Amino acid sequence: MIKVIPLKYYDGGFMTQAFAFGGTRDKENCEDIKYASSLQNFLIDDGNEVILSDTGMPNETPEFSKDNPNMPLYMGEKVATFKEAFEATGYKVEDVTKIVVTHKHPDHTGELRMFPNAKIYISETEADNMKLTGDNVVRVKFTDGAFKNFPESQRITDTLVMVKAEGHTKGNSVSILQDGDIYYMFHGDVTYCDAALKANELSRIFEDKDKARETLNRVRDFIKENKTIYCSTHCPEGYLNIEQHKIMEL
Repeated sequence: MIKVIPLKYYDGGFMTQAFAFGGTRDKENCEDIKYASSLQNFLIDDGNEVILSDTGMPNETPEFSKDNPNMPLYMGEKVATFKEAFEATGYKVEDVTKIVVTHKHPDHTGELRMFPNAKIYISETEADNMKLTGDNVVRVKFTDGAFKNFPESQRITDTLVMVKAEGHTKGNSVSILQDGDIYYMFHGDVTYCDAALKANELSRIFEDKDKARETLNRVRDFIKENKTIYCSTHCPEGYLNIEQHKIMEL
């Protein structure tokens, strides 16, 4: 039986619509709306292996300030370090065999160091950017052909695949877990909140806007064609969708 467990370490934050939709909507066309923000990564137990989708923020990261109510993104209050969030699952560091990295940013890679014996699967582009070395680093080149509507993929396990999904960063990827006829999509920061996915809007954080738009289009098409639980990093729906086994509807 496959288990997906959110590792929660910041909660109770907010983001403005101008941040969440700002890649495709001018500020003057954004509403004065704030969406709930949180921060979590994910643990997958497929019955054979224990796999992490991203590891973030470094454990020593201090509390984020919320003194400025007009800030575009406030991650939330620190409810645990990543280490504490991981330990709360009941798993041990040595249980983790693989880590699948969506992209290079520190809220997704900050605690790779906690798992020196796990294989780290990361796109070749991001590995180069981070200057990652070591026998445990697997530089993914997406050589396994198409997966569904994504043209380039790399099979990680029988049930987990990485797909190339550039835009947010130049080496960005998405990982997709299959459990029967249900798919869990660990998308990193393709969107910062589920409202942006539903509204078909890009955030204002990207390295290649055209690629980011192409990726969001593919993600939305995949969700329309497949029963998908959308596992976001930066909003509470990221853990609520899993806890409620909620299929994304567009």
